Amino acid sequence: MASKSAIEWTESTWNPVTGCTKISTGCKNCYAERMAKRLQAMGQFNYRNGFKLTCHNHVLDLPLHWKRPQMIFVNSMSDLFHKQVPKVFILKTFDTMNKASQHKFQILTKRATHLEDLSSSLPWSNNIWMGVTVENSDYKERINSLRRTDASIKFLSLEPLLDDVGVLNLEGIDWVIVGGESGPKARPIKASWVRNVRKQCKKQNVSFFFKQWGGVNKKKNGRTLDGRTWDELPKNFFEDQCV
Repeated sequence: MASKSAIEWTESTWNPVTGCTKISTGCKNCYAERMAKRLQAMGQFNYRNGFKLTCHNHVLDLPLHWKRPQMIFVNSMSDLFHKQVPKVFILKTFDTMNKASQHKFQILTKRATHLEDLSSSLPWSNNIWMGVTVENSDYKERINSLRRTDASIKFLSLEPLLDDVGVLNLEGIDWVIVGGESGPKARPIKASWVRNVRKQCKKQNVSFFFKQWGGVNKKKNGRTLDGRTWDELPKNFFEDQCV
């Protein structure tokens, strides 16, 4: 339930929850759903339920055994703030993250309202980064919910970016990740949409990370924008390194 990750903005994944349900436009071609069904067919025990939401108590303590400090994407195969995840399980997950202070944990949700509702009752240690997905302009309200949480580092994932998100208020946001959709039936991304986000990040002094152009063959399409890669990390990340 944990592995070295090929996701460009993290190092490892940890999945105490697997499975999910579709909630918005960005979920249409969900990579996690495809992967879960493949792993189920391969007989992987933790995917015995396919993409049905499942909590896995037996992997909750895994990060405590990883000595090398690393960035860990929490629930790359699910959403910790899915309403079917019991609050007690969310608290257990946070307890592990609090104890494993050598790591930085990156949580991403589309269920920003539920996140906001629970935020004040969660133990936010400084090594927990919280993000929301904003795949198009219809979901910018998620940014306001994120802003009202107590996470020390807040980030946005504009992936898959499906249209021009227009004007972004990035007050209180530390990091923005942008990427195109990949895999079968991938929807297109336009360079002008990406440049619009990059311009606003620069103007508002927010770190910008361009993950990929995506498409059916994402490796071929690469991740270069205007002649270079953009791998900025939150500025607080470097401050933490010097403590």
